[in-house]
Amino acid sequence: MFVVRVALDIPVPTLFDYTVEDAAQVGQRVIVLFGRRQLVGIIMEVAATSALSADRIKPVVQVLHDSEPLSANLLDLLRFCSNYYHSPVGQVVLLALPARLRSDKPLKSKPAYRLSDGIADFEPLPVRQVVARRILDELAVHPCTFEQIKALSATAGAQLKRLVAAGRVQSFIHAPARISAAPHTFSNAHQLTPEQEAAVDSVRSAAGYGCFLLHGITGSGKTEVYVHLMDDALRRAGQVLLLVPEINLTPQLENYFSRRFSGVVLVSLHSGLSEQERLHNWQQAQSGAAQIVLGTRLAVFAEMPALSLIIVDEEHDSSFKQQDGLRYSARDVAIFRARQCAVPIVLGSATPSLESYHNAQTGRYRMLRLTGRAQSGARLPRVSYININQSVMTDGISEKLLREVGVRIGRVEQSLLFINRRGYAPVLMCTECGWLSDCRHCAGKMVLHRNENRLRCHHCGYQLRVPTACPGCGKAGLHPVGSGTQRVEEVLNARFPDARVLRVDRDSTRSKRAWNMMREQIHANEVDVLVGTQMLAKGHDFPALTLVGVLNCDSALYSSDFRAAEKLFAQLMQVSGRAGRADKPGDVVIQTAFPDHPLFRCLQNHDFEGWAAALLVERQMAGFPPFVFQAMLRVEGMNEPEVYEYLNLARASAIKLQHQVDILGVVPATLARRANHVRAQLLIQADTRRALQQFLRTWKPLLDALPARKLRCQLDIDPLEF
Repeated sequence: MFVVRVALDIPVPTLFDYTVEDAAQVGQRVIVLFGRRQLVGIIMEVAATSALSADRIKPVVQVLHDSEPLSANLLDLLRFCSNYYHSPVGQVVLLALPARLRSDKPLKSKPAYRLSDGIADFEPLPVRQVVARRILDELAVHPCTFEQIKALSATAGAQLKRLVAAGRVQSFIHAPARISAAPHTFSNAHQLTPEQEAAVDSVRSAAGYGCFLLHGITGSGKTEVYVHLMDDALRRAGQVLLLVPEINLTPQLENYFSRRFSGVVLVSLHSGLSEQERLHNWQQAQSGAAQIVLGTRLAVFAEMPALSLIIVDEEHDSSFKQQDGLRYSARDVAIFRARQCAVPIVLGSATPSLESYHNAQTGRYRMLRLTGRAQSGARLPRVSYININQSVMTDGISEKLLREVGVRIGRVEQSLLFINRRGYAPVLMCTECGWLSDCRHCAGKMVLHRNENRLRCHHCGYQLRVPTACPGCGKAGLHPVGSGTQRVEEVLNARFPDARVLRVDRDSTRSKRAWNMMREQIHANEVDVLVGTQMLAKGHDFPALTLVGVLNCDSALYSSDFRAAEKLFAQLMQVSGRAGRADKPGDVVIQTAFPDHPLFRCLQNHDFEGWAAALLVERQMAGFPPFVFQAMLRVEGMNEPEVYEYLNLARASAIKLQHQVDILGVVPATLARRANHVRAQLLIQADTRRALQQFLRTWKPLLDALPARKLRCQLDIDPLEF
C-alpha cells in the first residue's frame, strides 16, 4: 500500500490522504470518495506513511491512466499561485485543468494516422495529386494527428479520408506521448526596422530568464517583433506561449501566424471553445505537438514541456486579472513561470501599466522601445477635441463629428465611433417625477435596450419590458438619458441612410461566428462606419479606417478609482491607434467637456512618458501602487449587519497582529449591492511585497476561523477593482 496526498476542488487549504495498491505517479488524476461524493483529484505527493491512522484512510477508487500526469513544473507553478494568492491548493490545481479532466467520465481518444503496413504494394500516386503525395511524405517521416495533417493544406482533411478509404493510410489510437515538433517554414515577408531588429536581438541574447517590456506606439510593429522571436524559439524546437487579453483577438492572430509559419501546429485556449476542443488543444500542448499556444488568461496554465518563450500582448489590460474565484493576474503568473522555466518573457504594450513601466524604469525589467510606425508612409493620427459645451449636439454626437464621418463616407474610407457603453441609453427617466430605471436587485441602473424593448441590468442580468407609463407617477413621460452603442447606431442610420453601419459590442457578437463574419466585412471594406465598445479598441488592424471619434469619455476623470485616469489614457491611446495604420493619414476626434485637461494634452502629443511620469509622482505622494502593495478582503452577504460585523472583526484581528502594514477602514464597495447581496471591503497596504505576504500568512488562518456561514469572502491580492 502507498499513501498518496490528493488535491481536491474544495475550499479547504490542505491535501487529503488516500491509499493506493499499485505505485502511482505525482501529477496523475485519481477518482476518490470524499464524504458521499465521488471527486476527481490530482496526486500531489506519494508517501510511505500517513499521520492519520490506517482505519481513517480511504482507498483511491481508481487511478486514471487516460491522460498524461501533470509535470512537476506545472505543479510547482500551481503551488506558487496557491501560496501567493492564498487560495486552497486543490481549487487552484483543478482550475488549471480543462473541464473534461475535472470529470470522472472516461476521455475519448482521438486517432492518429500512419502509413498502412502494405503501402509498398500500392502504385505511386499521380503527380497531379499534390496534397495526397504531401500527406504520404509527411507520414513516411512520423505518424501525425488529424490537426497536423490539416495544417499541410486546406484540402488535406478530404484527401486524408480518401487515402484511408483506399487503404494507403490507417488510423490508430495511441496513448498521449511526447511528440517532437515538426520543422516549419518561416515567411520573412517584412524587413525589420532598426528599432525592431534591436528589440529582437536584445531578447535573443538573453541567457535564460529575462523580462522585457516592449513599449511600442500603436502600429509600430510589435507583432513583427513577436514573429521573429517566435521563429527563433521554434527553430530551437521550443514551444511558444502567447497570451492576449480578448477572445476576439484570437481569430485574426491565428490566421496571421498560420500564414507566417507554414507547417506549425498552433492551438488556441480560451473560454469560447467547447469542452472537447479545449481538452484536445490542451493535450496537444502537453504532448509537445502544439508549437504555438495562443490564449487568454487561463492559457497561462497550459502544460508545455518545451516552453521556450512567453509573450504577453497588451500587458496593461485588466482582462488579464481574474475577477472571481482564484483572483490571479495571468501577466504576473506568466512572469513567475518564465523565471521558473528560465525562459525570456516579453510584455508588449503601447501604454504599459504603471507597475510594469516603473519596473522597467528601475531596472527590474529591460525596456525595449519602438517609437515609429512600422509601415512606411503610416503616421500617428492627428488628435483634436470638440468641446461639447460649445457644440451643437445630436443625441450625444456633435455636428462637427458627424460632418467628419460624412467626409470619410464620401472618400470610401472607414470611420469608428467609440463609446464604451452598450445598449441604447444607460438609464430611463421620467421627466414628470424624476423616476429612474433602478435595478431592484442592485445599486445600479437598468440599461435601455430599445431593439429588444427591454430594460436590462448589466450587473446581475435582471430584465423586464420597458413600461408604457412611469411606474412612479403613471404618466407617459419616460425618456432615455445618455447614449449607448444602439442609440449611436440609430443616429448614424438616420443621418446617413445609404451608409453601411456596423455595431460591434457584446450584444451583436453573441453567436460564435458573428465576430469572424464582421471582421471579414470590415477587411473587405463592406462597412462605412463602425460603432463599437472596447472590443474594437485594441489589437485590430483595419487599413481603410482613417477616423476615430470618441464619445462620452469624461466620467473616468472624476472616478473614485485611482487607476481610472491610467485606464482612460490607455483606452484612448489604443482606440486612437486604430486610425491611419496604412498609407492614409488618420484623425482622432474626442468629444469632451474638459479639452484642456492634462490627460488630453498628453494624448494629443502621443506623450505616454510624460503622462506616466506625472501619474507616478501622484501615486508616490498618495502612497498608491506601484509604490505600495495591496490586498483587499471582499465580503458579500444578504444581511448587511453580518457583512460589516465580519469585516470589523477581521480588521480587529489584523490590528492585533501588529505587523508593518497599513490597515484601512471598512467601506462599501463601489457597487454596494449586486444581485441582492450587500458588498463591502477592507484594504491592507504594505511597503514591500514580502511584508504584505508575511502578514497575510499570519492573518489568513484567523480569517478562516471567523464565523461566516452565509457570507462570500474573497481575499484579492494586487486588486484592480475598488
